[in-house]
Amino acid sequence: MINRVVLIGRMTKDVELRYTQSGTAVGSFTLAVNRPFKNNNGEREADFINAVIWRKPAENFANFTGKGAQVAIEGRLQTRNYENNQGQRVYVTEVVVDNFSLLESKAEADKRRAENGTEQPAQQPSNNKFAQPGNSEIDISDDDLPF
Repeated sequence: MINRVVLIGRMTKDVELRYTQSGTAVGSFTLAVNRPFKNNNGEREADFINAVIWRKPAENFANFTGKGAQVAIEGRLQTRNYENNQGQRVYVTEVVVDNFSLLESKAEADKRRAENGTEQPAQQPSNNKFAQPGNSEIDISDDDLPF
């Protein structure tokens, strides 16, 4: 059996990052993916696809993306169901993300955030220093980062 999904689109809003009772991070978001054709009015339509991402990747995804960010996600399609407050069965189909790629540079992301009037830029480590085993630090410039 094969169940693989690969999508490229734009985030419709910031990731909704929550934690389970056991402390596991889970992020929910919607990706707007353009259809490869135009409708009868000559306009391009989009599909809005729900996705969920778990654990440390969820925290990273929430920290480095936001509304309007162009991203690629890879994962599997999953359908689940639950009973709502009115006693009705609700079915949800979503992509469970295994892997993601950021498809815009840090400069493009900061420019988009400024135009949208959204919060501060994506969280960066203070002083661009990362701890190594043994408590020594390495200095990383913004040019070294892939986003």
